[in-house]
Amino acid sequence: MRAVIQRAKDASVLVGGEVIGNIDNGLVVLLGITHEDTIEDAKYLVQKIIHLRIFEDENEKMNLSLQDTDGSLLSISQFTLYGDTRKGRRPNFMQAARPDDALKLYNQFNELVKEQNIHVETGKFGEMMDVQLTNSGPVTLIIDSKE
Repeated sequence: MRAVIQRAKDASVLVGGEVIGNIDNGLVVLLGITHEDTIEDAKYLVQKIIHLRIFEDENEKMNLSLQDTDGSLLSISQFTLYGDTRKGRRPNFMQAARPDDALKLYNQFNELVKEQNIHVETGKFGEMMDVQLTNSGPVTLIIDSKE
C-alpha cells in the first residue's frame, strides 16, 4: 500500500463539478493499493500517517501530528500510484489491485482512521475526481507499507 501525504491548509474533492469532500487543516492522502496488500498494510499506514510529526508547534518546528492538531484527513483512492513507466510511454497499471479488492481495503483504511477519532472525508472510488488543495509548507511525503 502506497500513500502520498500532503499537509494542507484546506482541500476539497469534486466529482462532476460538485464538492463531495472537503477539509480545513489536515492531510490529503492519495492511497494506492496493490495485489499483495492486506488489512495489516492498512493498519500500518494509518498508525504511521496519524502519528507523523509534520505540523508545526509554537516554535515553528515540525513536532505535532494529525492527532495533536485535531486535523482532518481527505482520503483519495489513486490506482495510478502503482503505474509503471519503465517501458514505453504509456504507464502500465498491472501492479494496481483489482477494483473490488482495492475498494474493500480503501474502505477499511478509512474506517481505521475514523476509529482513531480523526475526521475523514473521501473522494468517490473509481470516479474521475478533481482534487484541490493548499499544500502547506509545502510538505509532501511518500510512505510505502512494504518498505
